[in-house]
Amino acid sequence: MTARRPLRALRAEWTKLRTLPSTGWLTLLTIAGTVGVAFAVTGSLDYAHCDSPCTLDPTKLSLGGLRLGQVGIVVLAVLTVTAEYSTRTIQPTLVAVPRRLLVVLGKLGALAVVGVATGALVAVGSLAAGRATLPGNGFTAAHGFPALSLADDLTRRAAIGTVLYTGLVTLLAAGLGLLLRDTAGALTAGLALLYGSPVVAMFVTDPTWQHRIHRFAPMDAGLTIQSTRNLAAEHIGPWAGLGVLSLYAVAAVVSGLIVFQRRDAR
Repeated sequence: MTARRPLRALRAEWTKLRTLPSTGWLTLLTIAGTVGVAFAVTGSLDYAHCDSPCTLDPTKLSLGGLRLGQVGIVVLAVLTVTAEYSTRTIQPTLVAVPRRLLVVLGKLGALAVVGVATGALVAVGSLAAGRATLPGNGFTAAHGFPALSLADDLTRRAAIGTVLYTGLVTLLAAGLGLLLRDTAGALTAGLALLYGSPVVAMFVTDPTWQHRIHRFAPMDAGLTIQSTRNLAAEHIGPWAGLGVLSLYAVAAVVSGLIVFQRRDAR
């Protein structure tokens, strides 16, 4: 009987999540926005205008729309957590599931499923966009740019990393929602954390500090996983960068859980 409680909590949170109108729209926004940017970016490239030797990374450029598209999944994760505070339904939830840890794990589990599924569709759609447009712009095997394919080890790693990145960003945003309990505050914190560091780096003139900021910023470090060429020029390795993002996500989730256990629904 005890073993069924986590499954019941997960099922309850999944039911809430899938019945919210915003879930479908924000998921669609993430996918459409990311794939749309992929079409726009890869469609605007022209091999004839690329310096020789051409060092462009078609895989990274195809998947790069996630920098913008992730806003949708961040909003979804925050709303899923904070909506119960604004509507005051968090107390009935805790009456139905008195063990707060199960409530949190149920929410995080449901959100992780949506985040990973969204990331998979984003990766497949973005690579398909690049595969459809790049050859017509001169990025062909004859020029050293074979068609994008998951059969290629580096492209497959970038695609899997994109899925993991999307899941981690979803959990990061959910953790901030648990921690702050306020939609506007959690969204501001999440977007500032993701986009603030690259902006700061633009105004830093010291190359050493620029390198440090990019190396440890959650978005810049995490999206290094999408790189497949000229890896030595990156500020951090692909898997190490994803590890940095993982630490941010774990810190947010653990902090949110501690606060939830001690403060909420009193």
